[in-house]
Amino acid sequence: MRHFFLCLLLAGSCLASSGQLLKDTVEIKLLLEKESATWRSGDEKAHAACWSIKPYSRILVSTPAGKCFDVPPSLMEHPQPGMMGKGGSAVNSNYRFSIQENTAWVSHDELSTATDGKRSWSYEMRMLEKINGEWKLVGQSIHIYKQE
Repeated sequence: MRHFFLCLLLAGSCLASSGQLLKDTVEIKLLLEKESATWRSGDEKAHAACWSIKPYSRILVSTPAGKCFDVPPSLMEHPQPGMMGKGGSAVNSNYRFSIQENTAWVSHDELSTATDGKRSWSYEMRMLEKINGEWKLVGQSIHIYKQE
């Protein structure tokens, strides 16, 4: 009987932790979609709210031509005039998560479509932290592998 209660307690604990994991994955996906949409719409305040720039934050972007840009993370909270709001859309897929308490990394594929209909494909790695109960981006690496 004692083993039964121990197993029941263990099963309940596992279910509770998997419920939190599901909640975190949904919250992170929503954050990534919001971050993408606010950049394209030019909503600087909402975009900045997706980020928490840290001393260790880093944003790397590589292009199909083999160039790599080390983008200043401060631009995510305070972009230069004309950087944001160019429209278009993005669709993320093939999510892969690693969530450990208040830190996470997520990789996904992105298909971006500009307002002129031209598309680009990228592999993205995002680093996140849960700050005051909310997931925030703290870094990312974007590898554009095909552009029209």
